[in-house]
Amino acid sequence: MNKEEKLNKITETIIGVAINIHRALGPGLLESAYEVCMVYDLVKAGLKVEQQKPLPIVYRGVKLECGYRLDLMIENEVIVEIKSVEKLLPIHQAQLMSYLKLSDCRVGLLINFNVKILKNGIKRVVNNFP
Repeated sequence: MNKEEKLNKITETIIGVAINIHRALGPGLLESAYEVCMVYDLVKAGLKVEQQKPLPIVYRGVKLECGYRLDLMIENEVIVEIKSVEKLLPIHQAQLMSYLKLSDCRVGLLINFNVKILKNGIKRVVNNFP
């Protein structure tokens, strides 16, 4: 399996888990509730999950901790940012793109659980490295 196929398989699993959680709980809960459910189900699915992973920035060759935290890092490959907002805004996508660049990851998922149908709240973001 090549890198692209692996990323697609991971993101498919994440989306499937998110849809199941949304079907069970519906919209309207806090992001933290969806996050713990995602961790539980993703670990059950056999994936390596890091929750609230610190993300330092590198400035002038020095790693500086500045308070950024990834909601979920899956298999050291995919970043998941969980939202429970009225609608996804460009700032949410910009946040995820910044996290992808800072972490050298290629793919991220922005998942907004506060929607009637979850597929309408999922945005896949790809960092095309130079």
